Amino acid sequence: MTYKVALPDLVSNSYFPAIAAVYLGFFEEEGIDAEIELIFPVPDSFSALRDGQCDFVAGSAHAPLWAFPRWQGSKVLCALSQGMYWFLVLRKDIDVKKGDVNGLKGLRLGAAPGVDVGLRQLLVAAGIDANAENITIGLPPGGIPEGKSFGVVAAQALIDGKIDGFWANGMGAEVAITSGIAKCIIDVRRGDGPPAAFNFTQPALVTTKKLVDEKPEIAAGAVRAIVKTLNALKKDASLATEVAQGLFPEKETGLITKLIERDQPYYDAKISKDLIDGMNQFATNAGLLEGGPVAFEEIIATQFSHL
Repeated sequence: MTYKVALPDLVSNSYFPAIAAVYLGFFEEEGIDAEIELIFPVPDSFSALRDGQCDFVAGSAHAPLWAFPRWQGSKVLCALSQGMYWFLVLRKDIDVKKGDVNGLKGLRLGAAPGVDVGLRQLLVAAGIDANAENITIGLPPGGIPEGKSFGVVAAQALIDGKIDGFWANGMGAEVAITSGIAKCIIDVRRGDGPPAAFNFTQPALVTTKKLVDEKPEIAAGAVRAIVKTLNALKKDASLATEVAQGLFPEKETGLITKLIERDQPYYDAKISKDLIDGMNQFATNAGLLEGGPVAFEEIIATQFSHL
């Protein structure tokens, strides 16, 4: 059978290791016939997993909560990289310095459903009330056309002056920055914003508990495929261009190797206790988790951690 790997964003570096695992043949090496499918936004991709419309999701580690309360019925298999991975970029002419989360008053910021939670909670952790500061966070005017990736659409909305900035993956941010119209304000992985934000969430490969229980060899093979992919991309980032050709638009294809090189230090499939502690707190604060923290062993498919 063919196993579907859903992603909420395709033209992106965020979940790229899952795409590369398919296109470089590492899933196939593990005896898994896998294909990629774009299901936007983040909550919808996990609803599709719950409803049996896909077998894996390459998405945010906290995001199963939209479809699997307290992560019950889902299993996080491994990380795709470490740390909260979204960027805040603003129009270049807005007078806000890098790392300054206090300069956002009155701004219109684009953010995808599910992804917006990261920015909202980052502001809360920094002691900023978005409503009191009249900071608007949401989809760009006109929304996201079907089949389009959020970051690319948000970058165009910024170019067109429809928004003042956006919170999105590294590709969307880089498109806006290299177009000469934007600057990066917040890069959580590299020290901007409250330190706790690093462990709010991270990219991960998620499946169902049912698949783990009934087909452990498939789940284990998927983890091995991701580990092989991370190692291959760490060794040779230019493989990313090979994967992106024919899949990404021309501009984004030209940027992907640079972005993977930047992500290489965060390429580790392990999931830490610090991440689970931080994610539990983040999800609770965001209203996605009730009833107290969920144990590491309940969220993670620990039988594959040695891989």
